[in-house]
Amino acid sequence: MSAAPGDSMLDRHRPRYHFLPPANWMNDPNGLIHWQGGYHLFYQYNPHGPFHGTIHWGHARSTDLCHWEHLPIALAPAPGDLDAEGCWSGCAVNAGGIPLLFYTGVSPQRQLLATGSADLLHWHKHPEPLIAAPPSDIDAGPHRDFRDPYVWRADDGWYMVIGSQDVGKGGVVLLYRSLDLLHWEYLHPLLRASEVHDFPVWTGSMWECPNFLPLNGAHVLMLSVWDQQVTYYPVAFVGDYAAQHFAPRHQSRVDWGGCFYAPQVLRDAEHRALMWGWLWERRAQAAQLAAGWAGVMSLPRLLSLAPDGGLLQTPAPELSQLRRETLCTEIELDLPAAARALAPVRGEQLELWVEFDPLSAAEIGLDVCVAPGAEEFTRIAYDAARGLFYVDTTHASLSVEVFHEVFTAPFSPQPGAFVQLRVFVDHSVIEVFVDERVCFAVRIYPTRPDSLGLRPFARGGQPRFRRLEVWDLEAAI
Repeated sequence: MSAAPGDSMLDRHRPRYHFLPPANWMNDPNGLIHWQGGYHLFYQYNPHGPFHGTIHWGHARSTDLCHWEHLPIALAPAPGDLDAEGCWSGCAVNAGGIPLLFYTGVSPQRQLLATGSADLLHWHKHPEPLIAAPPSDIDAGPHRDFRDPYVWRADDGWYMVIGSQDVGKGGVVLLYRSLDLLHWEYLHPLLRASEVHDFPVWTGSMWECPNFLPLNGAHVLMLSVWDQQVTYYPVAFVGDYAAQHFAPRHQSRVDWGGCFYAPQVLRDAEHRALMWGWLWERRAQAAQLAAGWAGVMSLPRLLSLAPDGGLLQTPAPELSQLRRETLCTEIELDLPAAARALAPVRGEQLELWVEFDPLSAAEIGLDVCVAPGAEEFTRIAYDAARGLFYVDTTHASLSVEVFHEVFTAPFSPQPGAFVQLRVFVDHSVIEVFVDERVCFAVRIYPTRPDSLGLRPFARGGQPRFRRLEVWDLEAAI
């Protein structure tokens, strides 16, 4: 089944400023690169329908991180090629002015290479696999799980990490080294699940989509946790790297919303670390097929580290270009005043900046996409008694074809400080940034065309909002 782009555009749940192709399936961001003044985004793509299969590499370009130009497919599986069963995830490298794509071919899983033209529109596949199989000292399972190369340059050569598993022992990230980008020497595991069992976030049975990068004087290993029990989420380890060995000191979930996966990081000309992730659907497959599209890219997030080693994420500053009209700007409000300020605000393409006193109520936050009679709404709030932040989508839609869920994350406000809450609403996508420390990306599918309102929420105490600011955002895709 292949949907026409025009049919997909009719879906009211289709985002308007988050990137996605005109129609059909997309998943992981791939090959992120800042090249000749532009940002290039490659991504896993099925041109034949809104379902996973016959995976190609889609391609888009932007000069401002907001508006994207769709470009021709970069990589396509072909009969007889090493990637005949699919061009799976990987990365892009600028090798002295020559663009290279490293990626995984499947059945069997092996690491492949393609060399690009100067405009990144034409790619020539290398005739041999760079790395044909996982090393013999790990048991990668019946499918020989061994995928998603990530490559970087160091003083003594090029390095690559690959995601895999060691059956019965958990996930593993494998480290390789090369002098010429063609011949790769296996060194050792950069990290094993057995080495991080004392960390608080469970790490599943398989690790995929690894990224490894220096950040603010430390190193970050980001990977995506996969498990046969359908556990999927990205994790970041922050620690020290020396002599080809990594010692993690801090571990955290990258996103707590249940649909953000396989993030990849791009270094731009200003040496900023920008991250995108795949946001998958949370509605039944039949609804995805009917819509003609599935999968969205997250907004670009700027990464940094907190003094305690925690990963900080903030919306890329360029996103302020999307602000079209200021719908609300108020300061120092109690709950009734906040409700009056937000009462006239409506929209499906919004940015919100809210600051509140986390100790002024037992629970305090905001409802978005609210129907006039509250038949549908999504709640974003802090629960002081339980010490957590949550996003509740159990009332987000009256449809039985969508998932109704509550997502929670442990959260401790900074002593004596107001909580800063930034929220982006884009039809079926909501992205939430809490003090830059906790992020949620969730999917909602309201059935009512009037589920457009906003309202403050609080329970108990004397709730205090220091700032309420809302902008209407333009469509960019």
